[in-house]
Amino acid sequence: MLLGERVALRARIESDVPVLHEELYGDVATRSRSDSRPWRPVPLESGQSPYRVRPPEDGFAEFSVLERAGGAATGGELAGEALLWGIDAHHRMAHIGLSLRPSFRGRGLAADVVAVLCRYGFETLGLHRLQIETLADNAAMIATARRNGFAVEGTLREAAWVSGRFVDEVVLGLLSPGRLG
Repeated sequence: MLLGERVALRARIESDVPVLHEELYGDVATRSRSDSRPWRPVPLESGQSPYRVRPPEDGFAEFSVLERAGGAATGGELAGEALLWGIDAHHRMAHIGLSLRPSFRGRGLAADVVAVLCRYGFETLGLHRLQIETLADNAAMIATARRNGFAVEGTLREAAWVSGRFVDEVVLGLLSPGRLG
């Protein structure tokens, strides 16, 4: 388990799946803004939920996010999901993704999730670079990334198709604090 000040990241377990599937995948408007693939109905019972428990695989590290109760190292309520994806061992880089359940949004947890993912990526995986891509109107994610030291590296104009229109995407990057050179 990876611990932050307010969150803990742990491997996904079966009891997380129905909650994450209902609240994150079932929220079509939000899911459509966070996934480049078009939303389609996926019944939980199909075993194809994007939140299903999977064996570890190269290039992908997914976690369930718990809000730590009173600073406890274990336990806490399921707050959402977090992941490093596109982990590239050769170029030593990865992308960060996260999604919090609606009742956990706006409470400052995302900044701690990003900090924990950065520590894991840089210290445990030995990565050199982490990257976040988000829609240009996602002020909360941009602020969260910047609070964690990410720099806005550019805007990809009309790079995402969301709810029937093209929208801009912002790319933010962070280099390892222990980088060479």
